[in-house]
Amino acid sequence: MKTIIVLVMHGAPPTDFPRQELSEFFVIYGKMKREGGHGAVVNPRYAELEEKIKNWPRTAANDPFYAASEALASELSLATGFKVVVGYNEFCAPDVATALEIAADESPEKIIVATPMMTRGGEHAEAEIPAAIRIFQEDHPRIETVYAWPYDKAEIAAFLKQHITRFV
Repeated sequence: MKTIIVLVMHGAPPTDFPRQELSEFFVIYGKMKREGGHGAVVNPRYAELEEKIKNWPRTAANDPFYAASEALASELSLATGFKVVVGYNEFCAPDVATALEIAADESPEKIIVATPMMTRGGEHAEAEIPAAIRIFQEDHPRIETVYAWPYDKAEIAAFLKQHITRFV
């Protein structure tokens, strides 16, 4: 069974993105949130700035989080033997919906969506990722798409304990 992993990461603005435009982006974002959320009516300037931020050229120097995310994807691919496509919740391309489509272009029978966002209660892991998966599944009913989340809190604690013991 051909399986592809879509690894969903948070994303961060690149450090060399023009500060004035980044500030403008966050001011508009804050105003939109106060006025009822990130709904169907999006400020055109916000959309323009969001696209510019997401498609800004990334390097390890201007976006260490992006570089680390791509490195994690490579390690995950080596560990599992599956191709890994990275998608980002915000600030980076491809977004989650696009990453799912990139995976679908490989004609897999199964897509496993995973994220290192381990704790419950976060908007990305709890709401945004599942919403993107639901939309994707409507368009691709023949691809089994599994969201490998939430994590078992005992397994998270065991992982953290193992890591922490190196520092005791």
